[in-house]
Amino acid sequence: MSLPVNISDLLTARTVESDRIEFKTGWNPDAIYRSICAFANDFDNIGGGYILIGVAEENGCAKRPIAGLSKAEIARIQKEMIGFNNLIRPAYAPRLSIETLDNNDVIVLWIPGGNERPYEVPEKITASQKSFKYYIRRYASSIEAKGSDKEELIGLANQIPFDDRASREASFQDIDLLLIRDFLRQSGSRLAESAGNLPVSEILERLNLLSGSPEYPLIRNVALLLFTEHPQKFFPYTNIELVHFIHGPADRSFTEKRFTGPVQRQIGQVLEYLRSNFLVEKVIKQPGKAEAVRVWNYPFEAIEEAVVNSVYHRNYQEHEPITIRIDADRLIIYNVGGPDRSISIEDLQQGRAIPKRYRNRRLGDFLKEIDLAEGRATGLAMIQQRLMENNSPVSLIETDEARSWFQITFFLHPAFSETSIVTVEDNRKLVHSLKTALNFHRAKSLDDQADDQADDQADDQAFEVMANIMTLLAGGSKSRDELLEYAGLKKHRDTIKRYIEPLERINWIIKTIPDKPTSPKQKYKLTDAGEEALKV
Repeated sequence: MSLPVNISDLLTARTVESDRIEFKTGWNPDAIYRSICAFANDFDNIGGGYILIGVAEENGCAKRPIAGLSKAEIARIQKEMIGFNNLIRPAYAPRLSIETLDNNDVIVLWIPGGNERPYEVPEKITASQKSFKYYIRRYASSIEAKGSDKEELIGLANQIPFDDRASREASFQDIDLLLIRDFLRQSGSRLAESAGNLPVSEILERLNLLSGSPEYPLIRNVALLLFTEHPQKFFPYTNIELVHFIHGPADRSFTEKRFTGPVQRQIGQVLEYLRSNFLVEKVIKQPGKAEAVRVWNYPFEAIEEAVVNSVYHRNYQEHEPITIRIDADRLIIYNVGGPDRSISIEDLQQGRAIPKRYRNRRLGDFLKEIDLAEGRATGLAMIQQRLMENNSPVSLIETDEARSWFQITFFLHPAFSETSIVTVEDNRKLVHSLKTALNFHRAKSLDDQADDQADDQADDQAFEVMANIMTLLAGGSKSRDELLEYAGLKKHRDTIKRYIEPLERINWIIKTIPDKPTSPKQKYKLTDAGEEALKV
């Protein structure tokens, strides 16, 4: 059977992560079936994996040219697998495809996460005395599940992610064959060549989008999100709603637009609408310099990543749309379904989010295959990186204790308001000046040890945030809350100590009411030294 991904991309791990791929030079059924069991258990909900037999590994990559297998070897392996598959408990059979690479034939096993996990398999499938064990993936290895891992794996029984569950309301008539063909073409799948001659049921079967018995197949939810014209028929409010408050939220003048259809189309249409109607580039001429500075009010790549994340990670069991709100000075994206509770707000804000598992693993797989998602917790880090490159304020990330919703706020670039602009190059110089000033302070000051330790803990990203605060104050005095909101920071004592107090200690900013530090009217402003630092 044809694979749902391009075989060349699979070899280079372009659309599938390398730790989801194993290369085997030859037929080693004991090791191979331990990996089949581990991929089928899909402990981290990342979509199973692939095993390529007849492909040697060199430094973690496929060794070219491909060695391949003889036709006799392929026939023998297929025959043996029929018997070995019956030893997996409960019953499970990987999808097998014979592919030609470098003019040699190889066997590719596609092992999607199974619906009846946990699975167990004999430690040595060829031994006469068989000892059954559970296996899971840990990084790029298949290991036996022991202790708490084993308990958690067993606890996953029947906990099938929503997008991988079967729908009893849908029929094959609800599936749009043109949408499937378009997806296969975009993903580079070889199945695209024959899709026009196959019935919808067979294509869905090959894409592992059917469940149930052969006599009563059921369509999985992810197929209804991607390959129907009206997914809201099955999942109410599966759409994106955009509201633009032209003169701010208090004004009654606003526009609304709704994006519907398959979720990948919603992503494309809303991004194109934002690009055409709201994203603006400004060219700023610099005195004495030939090269102009180009900045965006909101960098497109950051917005793109946030929109894709909202579609990927939303909770489709909650009947609430994704909303995008555009105010005069910010753009807000909201979706129901928050991040895993194991991730702290601070880690989310810093782009260090590493979830234990993903909510919509199959949807993520399909979005990755058409280059819309990464699926490796890189999205938030990439967003902050793109904002930094555009010299924009860092985004504000919010969720609740129950992690039932997620919201990300992008703030307007200072060049598009009345505040001043600092170029990316100048911002780096400012960061360097901050480091130098703080080091000088630690060497010469008699401040207490706690202050020195706080300065020592300042990393590069902390200096970037302090530089952003300086940039904002160039436009006039601001309150503490305004500074924290602009920098996308949480209102907390530790945050003030980390980002604001170091600027006070080096006398670059000062309180406007120094004799009443807790005054509700308290604000911060640049000192002469702070203004000079910006000029330099």
